[in-house]
Amino acid sequence: MMDNKNRRVFGPNGRKITLKRALLYGLPDMMGGGGFTIIGAFLLFFFTTFAGLTATEGALIIGIARIVDAVTSLVMGSLTDNFWRTELGQRFGRRHFFLMIGAPLMLEYILMWVPGKGFFYYLIVYLLFEIIAASVLIPWETLPTEMTEDFTSRTKLSSTRMFISSTGTFLATFIPGQIIGLMGQKNPYAYLVNGIVFAIIFMICVWLANIATWERPVSKEMKQAYYDQPKRGFFKTLGKEFKDYISTLRIKSFRKHIAIYLLSFTGKDTYNTIFVYFIVSCMGLTATDSANILSLSVIGIPTTILAGYLMIKKGPKFLFINAYTIMLAMIAGDYLVYRLQPDNPLLWLFAIGLIYQIGRQTLEFTPWNVFPFIPDLDEIVTKQHREGIYAAFMTFVRKSTVAVATMIVGVILDASGYIKGASHLLNEPKSAREAIVGILVFGAGGLVLLALLVALTFKLNKKTHDVVSEEITRLKNGGSKADVTPETRQVVEELTGWDYDKVWDEKNAN
Repeated sequence: MMDNKNRRVFGPNGRKITLKRALLYGLPDMMGGGGFTIIGAFLLFFFTTFAGLTATEGALIIGIARIVDAVTSLVMGSLTDNFWRTELGQRFGRRHFFLMIGAPLMLEYILMWVPGKGFFYYLIVYLLFEIIAASVLIPWETLPTEMTEDFTSRTKLSSTRMFISSTGTFLATFIPGQIIGLMGQKNPYAYLVNGIVFAIIFMICVWLANIATWERPVSKEMKQAYYDQPKRGFFKTLGKEFKDYISTLRIKSFRKHIAIYLLSFTGKDTYNTIFVYFIVSCMGLTATDSANILSLSVIGIPTTILAGYLMIKKGPKFLFINAYTIMLAMIAGDYLVYRLQPDNPLLWLFAIGLIYQIGRQTLEFTPWNVFPFIPDLDEIVTKQHREGIYAAFMTFVRKSTVAVATMIVGVILDASGYIKGASHLLNEPKSAREAIVGILVFGAGGLVLLALLVALTFKLNKKTHDVVSEEITRLKNGGSKADVTPETRQVVEELTGWDYDKVWDEKNAN
């Protein structure tokens, strides 16, 4: 078997992580940050207003699709890690093959926004998009770890990714607002036109990232570990895959990272889902007003640059605490505007929304800047490279919890007496308005508060990661575990949760 046939895909070949290359790497998060922002902000509203679905039916579609997507993410994690064994993986890359075929499939996004179809139509097309998105994003998310081992270079890749994400988030709220305003608040085809525009953008972004990035060649250790494994049947293989995913939770820092990630992102997504209802049904404003307030996410672009600097200087804990504190204060601000009904509430909501977006962008920036360093903690325990499994597990837990949260939102809306249909948006009963505000404050705000409490205990940063990285290099070069310094032992044990004497053993991966 010939390995690593494609020189463009395998290994840097003298290429450096320049700003241009980092920006091209980050382009798929135009879909990750933009596409899912549109879905979070407008899809349930589109279902209940222009598709003839109840809030429960719309939320059920989103929930089912997210759960299927979560399972797809688990499958993709293992598949992309092991795709090097195939001829296609050797020719096009175990990560890049999926970017290559995923680019044209982005056009499927358009089908989600065709108005007036039935429940099963929207279920099927949304399921397909979630599966396609997972098949692209899981391999792509491993690339910072694949392309470089340097903390600063990985931070550059992750920071530019989040710069693109914040740009996508801004465009995903600003552009729909303009299209809806131009074509009319009650025109369902405004959402379809918006879907066409963004589907084309997503396709181009994924393709450019595919041709601008690379992955490391398959190592002799990875091949030997594979060939040394006993052959298993289907069910035993399935059991092994499940065990691999569960094994990620043996890393202490990853357990905390997962808790912070799923709590904060689910809180943020709950906020996005309910915000258009809050603006239209509680404040008596328009969907365009909602989109324009959310489009203040443009502040996330300079916020990302600052967060990248602070990530290196202050570490993720500092960013987590500041992000969640800002968001909690601004959610309280939204609540006060609703209760006090001041003159010119739109002005107050814009001011609150601007500050909120600083916190939200920092929230989105930090976990995925932490992620490239988590597999290194796994490597010092298992001697393996399992980036795909970690990326897949992160996606799985988030989408599973978001699915449940979205379904709960839909059920609460229907149970509160929410009236579906564009002609009723300004005439919701008080019970529905109070339910919407409750979801905003106690749902979104409560989840962010829990994320803050966990973040206070997080210890991974540049200094501690450098200690782990240097120890991995020392051990790879034949260094003895008996010669470990007390400081290194303490850091490794604190970050991994393992006794140092038991780390650096491939048996730990089983």
